[in-house]
Amino acid sequence: MSTNVTEPDVFAAEVPRDVVEATGPDTASFLQGQLSQDVAELPLGESRYSLLLQPQGKVDAWLRVTRTGPETFLLDVEAGWGQAVIGRLERFKLRTRCSLRIVDGWRCWAVRGTDEANLSHPVAPGVLVVAAHWPGCAGYDLIGEQLEAPLAIAVDNTDRYLGARIAAGVPALGAELDDGTIPAEAGTWLIERSVSFTKGCYTGQELVARVDSRGSNTPRKLRLLEAAGGLAVGAELHLGPELVGVVTSAAAHGRTALAYLKRSVEPPSTVQLAGGEAVRVEPLPAS
Repeated sequence: MSTNVTEPDVFAAEVPRDVVEATGPDTASFLQGQLSQDVAELPLGESRYSLLLQPQGKVDAWLRVTRTGPETFLLDVEAGWGQAVIGRLERFKLRTRCSLRIVDGWRCWAVRGTDEANLSHPVAPGVLVVAAHWPGCAGYDLIGEQLEAPLAIAVDNTDRYLGARIAAGVPALGAELDDGTIPAEAGTWLIERSVSFTKGCYTGQELVARVDSRGSNTPRKLRLLEAAGGLAVGAELHLGPELVGVVTSAAAHGRTALAYLKRSVEPPSTVQLAGGEAVRVEPLPAS
């Protein structure tokens, strides 16, 4: 642990990310037609969250896109998902001058509790400093090759990062987001940060636009759970005899978690674990 820290609520954790480089003369126009975010207008050096969707509008990946040159973009995504992003993009890359590859050897340090404007330590050339603001939790990520832990910031483990992610209601690939997820189920913050409603067409746009026009009335919704303990991934949640959801992410201490619940379960309310323990249901934090 670092000893030169003045803000106890600020911490850093190493969080593995895959980084995909997309480069070539057609890259901006190609990604503009594949990602939910407005890539064509992305200024050099800036980053935005984006969804990569199936033609039917469900989630293939949730990533962050950073423009590093006129014809070059970096797509960073949770570890283990980089090749899936490339595979999905390659299926739609017909006669397109855009090369895709995973950038090897890069690391990511996630800093939470402060934003990039307060960055006080030197950053090596080539290291990306990208905003990672969550509801109620400022933050930024450092991504690059041979990256060291940020100076003067307490280094914690991934359990604290997981707890912060859950408390902010931020979904993760393989947990809250998979190929069966309708984006709006994961909450308004995800949509507001990841979708442009003013850009042109992109793959999967129809479902996103249709659900938005109907007020995001999806069959299930992501909710924040609070309990005395015992919340674990896969735990079933009941309302009386009815199964209404399953825990998708749980903090190490077992007191907070995320779960998709049937839309009939309106927060604030209470559901029960299989053993009868009460679980408080809260809406996701405001964006």
